[in-house]
Amino acid sequence: MGLGASGGDGIGRRYYLTVPKILLLENVHPVAAGLLERAGIEVETRPHALEEAELIAALDGVDLLGIRSKTQVTRKVLAARPGLAAVGAFCIGTNQIAERAATRAGIAVFNAPYSNTRSVVELAVAEIIALTRRLTERDRSLHGGVWRKSASGSHEVRGRTLGIVGYGNIGSQLSVLAESLGMTVVFYDIAEKLALGNARRLDSLDELLQISDVVTLHVDGRAANEAMIGPDEFAAMREGAIFINLSRGHVVELGALKGAIESGHLAGAAVDVFPSEPNAAGDPFTSELRGLPNVILTPHVGGSTEEAQENIGRFVAGKLRDYWHTGSSSLSINLPSLTLEASSSATHRVAHIHRNTPGVLASINGALATRGVNIVGQALGTRDEIGYAITDLGAPSDPESLDYLASLDETIRLRVLY
Repeated sequence: MGLGASGGDGIGRRYYLTVPKILLLENVHPVAAGLLERAGIEVETRPHALEEAELIAALDGVDLLGIRSKTQVTRKVLAARPGLAAVGAFCIGTNQIAERAATRAGIAVFNAPYSNTRSVVELAVAEIIALTRRLTERDRSLHGGVWRKSASGSHEVRGRTLGIVGYGNIGSQLSVLAESLGMTVVFYDIAEKLALGNARRLDSLDELLQISDVVTLHVDGRAANEAMIGPDEFAAMREGAIFINLSRGHVVELGALKGAIESGHLAGAAVDVFPSEPNAAGDPFTSELRGLPNVILTPHVGGSTEEAQENIGRFVAGKLRDYWHTGSSSLSINLPSLTLEASSSATHRVAHIHRNTPGVLASINGALATRGVNIVGQALGTRDEIGYAITDLGAPSDPESLDYLASLDETIRLRVLY
């Protein structure tokens, strides 16, 4: 249970005890609901993603939101539900959330940057081996009742060159496993990255495409990455190379990939993400890649192992729980990362999100001091245009003090946690 502020803008003049409520969408792992319920949070779950209007209606009376990759948390959604305190993305990507609008509204955003890394890496390794050995064609032939025992087009991965585009958490871990299989690893990333093992950083994407036997994408969903792999990039790849995309659907022009497969320029491909994906299991799926030889299509399951989904559920739910009850914004993607240890002498904790302008902390402390409220602990962090302060009070804060803090021009959101 915590103290909240009433009012349509999320910063009101009356303060009251609230039982927080969270809406979990898209079959978030049950471990999340259990963890949150044990923390005194009311949980509502729905199995599917919601469209914009449905989501706005469903968020009535909701303090926290948990989604996966399908639900679009747009500026319109956030504007309609400004009382929302935080959004948890139970996945790696957060491009489905209007992050800038959330930041300006003082809504914390959390994700799971590491929890399903191993699952994605293992799928990439499996697909590299399967495509290099042409296991998809062998399997299809036998299921069709035809015995075709042949070594034609089938290779070992040992000694072949793996080109990794995007050397983050997934790309770097894949690099280590690929080397253990005897592959030579090269990578390209726009940011400076420390090479692991014997991996070698290249200066350009074009160089990587020209020398790699297998090219695998592990980039984020930023707009600059849209259509980064198209006809020219496929043409630059080696004859007989293999292409894998387990990152984002919009970074590859699928028509160009189809042409490269049909012409025989590429020997195979694996695609787990698509520019447009069905909302629910069992929905129809269409793609120009269906039916192509030595092409593996999977329904966005790179991180969908039971182990990964449980880890994600526990991690993100824990972040939302801690943010609501203690104000901890550790690993938030949009707020300053802040944690304040509990003080035994504190009677109240106040969390204040504000515009990052000089003097805000002095205003907070001055308002409390003039009313005889002692500060027993405090933490402040800033990030670009946003400032965040957590303050522990040694005496109950009176409504007048809270009203003053809420009324500051710089105030974006004020929460009294206990």
